[in-house]
Amino acid sequence: MNPDPDMERIRNFVQISGNFGTAGQPSADQFPIIAENGYRHVFNIGMPDHPDALDNEGQLVSALGMNYIHIPVPFDNPSPDQVGFFCKMLSQISHEKVFIHCIMNYRVSAFMYHYLSKMEHRDDNSARSAMFQKWDMDPVWKELMTWSSSDLGL
Repeated sequence: MNPDPDMERIRNFVQISGNFGTAGQPSADQFPIIAENGYRHVFNIGMPDHPDALDNEGQLVSALGMNYIHIPVPFDNPSPDQVGFFCKMLSQISHEKVFIHCIMNYRVSAFMYHYLSKMEHRDDNSARSAMFQKWDMDPVWKELMTWSSSDLGL
């Protein structure tokens, strides 16, 4: 899996599997690159009021023919319902290419851990993104990582 070098320029981009690419917030001019790389869906779990968020992201993505799904997840207060909803939504489109992002690719890495371990039944190591090596998790996210399938309504 050798991603396009332009994809590598997106903040903290990680090609986590053949169909899933994760990253921090792309710039407006990077969404055409995402579309050109065959992604059909863009999943954003960043907050819309973050200074790096794009006000018109949904319009940019839709204009490129991709579907846009936004679940705003407060970094200091993610909920089991949000993770469960994310996992259920992603499972419906997992056979297609999905680009999943937040602001830094931390939230996404934690949510993807739950998706990959609970929905695809991957072992702990293969469910963990390379982002975990860069991220010094605070207690909120350490707790989130311990949530069970039952906690998430899966």
